Amino acid sequence: MSIQWFPGHMNSARRQAAETMEKADMVIEVLDARVPQASCNPMIQQLREHRQRPCLKILNKADLADPVATQAWLDFYNKQKNVIAVALSCKKPADVAKVPGLCIKTAPHRGTALKPLRMMIMGIPNVGKSTLMNALLKKKVAKVGDEPAVTKTQQRLYLGNNMVLIDTPGMLWPKIEHPTDGLMLAASHAIGSNALIEEEVATFLADVLLTRYPQLLKARYGFALEGVDAVGVIEGIAQRRGFRLKGGEPDFEKASHTLLQDYRSGALGRISLETPASREELLASYRAPEKLGLELESEDESGSEG
Repeated sequence: MSIQWFPGHMNSARRQAAETMEKADMVIEVLDARVPQASCNPMIQQLREHRQRPCLKILNKADLADPVATQAWLDFYNKQKNVIAVALSCKKPADVAKVPGLCIKTAPHRGTALKPLRMMIMGIPNVGKSTLMNALLKKKVAKVGDEPAVTKTQQRLYLGNNMVLIDTPGMLWPKIEHPTDGLMLAASHAIGSNALIEEEVATFLADVLLTRYPQLLKARYGFALEGVDAVGVIEGIAQRRGFRLKGGEPDFEKASHTLLQDYRSGALGRISLETPASREELLASYRAPEKLGLELESEDESGSEG
């Protein structure tokens, strides 16, 4: 299943972001620490690189992510040009208090009364941008919700005399290239529920958990996993929780919803759905067919010349 979700307001948000970027000094990009690269909008990178704007990448929800995977991602991002990366939880005031200093470090030429630092907060839906805004300003200025795409317009707010915050609507991109990215985003609740089938997303999630975190599955649901596949995990949850349809069959839909909610809330434990190594494997698997095609073309050309 290939998941795509690009509501109409995101198109206008993209145009506005391109115009605002010209007058901003840096970008605060909020990512989901459980799926950092899957939640990294390539349009944001294109916009900021075009304007040569430095970036503070915040791996939010770090308290829900696997700390080993998160450290690997921090090492990965901090090697990139004009990027500083930090892992934190936007719900923790002590974590958020670090952000202004990191922004000054990212763009040291700004941040005075005469030259206030203009910061664009960007990211895909439901990664915590509004929570970050509210925490930075210590008051509710941005609407926070459980459903993606709550913020639909830009806001410009002042953080003291030396900093200007520009909150932008969550933006996905028109075509998610890798199907697994769409599934990871759906599992992490960055995509609206009307664009997905929960049972399919939960089956994908169960497969990842069987491979990487079987001990967390067993601890949460209490059934043996030997010889069990992803569908069997969902059925096992239904059986353990007593989710049954009228005819006695397992309620696959309810069990799927339970698994997704347990992952999203952290009830399952600290889980990351991707690592830099798994990302590299994914990209390599997608490059291979393209390379083969080019080789075949060159062989055809050499054959015609002979």
